[in-house]
Amino acid sequence: MTNGRISLDFAGPEDIAEIIAFIRELAQYEKLSHEVVATEESIRQWLFSDRRAAEVLIARVDDQAAAFALFFTSFSTFLGRPGIYLEDLFVRPAHRGYGIGKALLRHLAGIACQRGYGRLEWSVLDWNEPAIGFYKRLGAVAMDEWTMFRVSGEKLQLMAQASD
Repeated sequence: MTNGRISLDFAGPEDIAEIIAFIRELAQYEKLSHEVVATEESIRQWLFSDRRAAEVLIARVDDQAAAFALFFTSFSTFLGRPGIYLEDLFVRPAHRGYGIGKALLRHLAGIACQRGYGRLEWSVLDWNEPAIGFYKRLGAVAMDEWTMFRVSGEKLQLMAQASD
C-alpha cells in the first residue's frame, strides 16, 4: 500500500484526535485497551500547553497518517546529559514493512544528536518478537540486566502519602 511519499512532522494541536486514535490502536495491538484513559483534553494539556511533557512525530504517507512516535526527554546521570525516551512507536498494519518505523527511529536519533543528547532508549513487551527483531537489526541492544518498575494509580497515591 505504501508507495507514496513519507513525511515526518511534529504533531500539533490539530492532530489530537489522530494521536488518540493511534494510542487506542497501539493499546489494542498490545492487548491493553482496558488501560487507556487518555482523553483529548489530557493530550492537549500535556502535549500542547506551556507544561508540555512529551512530543509526538507523525509519519504520513501522501498526507494520510500512517504511524506515530511519542517521546520525551530523559536524563542520564552517568552521561551527565539528556536523552530521548521513546514511550510509543506504532505503525498502522497497512503501512508496515515499508520502512516507516525505521524512518521514525532514525529521525529520533537525529533529533537526539541535534539536541546534544547522549542516547535514545525505549521498552518493548517481551512477547513482541517482531519488534524485538526489528530493533536488534537496527543495532539496538537489549538491556536484559535491568528490570523496569512502575507505580501508578492508587498505589502511587498511597506511596505519596506514606509517612514511614
